[in-house]
Amino acid sequence: MNNEEAARARVVSTADRLFYAQGVQAVGMDAVRSASGVSLKRIYALYPSKDDLVLAVLRHRTEQWNTGLAKAVAAAGTPRDKMLAVFDFLAEWFREDDFRGCAFINFFGELGGGNSKVAAAVREQKTSFQRHVAGLVRDAGGPGHLAPQLALLAEGAQTTAAITRDPGTAAQARAAAETLIRCAFE
Repeated sequence: MNNEEAARARVVSTADRLFYAQGVQAVGMDAVRSASGVSLKRIYALYPSKDDLVLAVLRHRTEQWNTGLAKAVAAAGTPRDKMLAVFDFLAEWFREDDFRGCAFINFFGELGGGNSKVAAAVREQKTSFQRHVAGLVRDAGGPGHLAPQLALLAEGAQTTAAITRDPGTAAQARAAAETLIRCAFE
């Protein structure tokens, strides 16, 4: 990793942590500078605007989500287990000390109405997740209507767990997913 890549990675990971914990609008670029140790001039050379940095954070979050989800699904045995692995992935995430819900939903709620680029990035991530779940359902031989139901259940679990601070929400969502899957295959 060269110096520019290292600086980008440090700025994005720092901004990610700060934005996720405090909200995008509450965190100024000076706070990112202080916490990352990268000069403000360098940050603006890498990310000409705060919006550019927000979009980089969302790309980073997408990579983290996709990697974590793929790992959980790959560890599952049967096609049905792979569908349920989505909820096992959520269960691990909900138990993290810094869990504050879905960053995409949080960013959309905070900025999406006034920032079309953020709204588009969030929509793309959510659409990508829906396509992923649809692929899992297809691989299991399930009906098409099951995929959006499972995706909606996963999205709702994220929001509910963030609000209630109850990691057990993932187990409840998994149990509901098991019921949906069983009924879809009858």
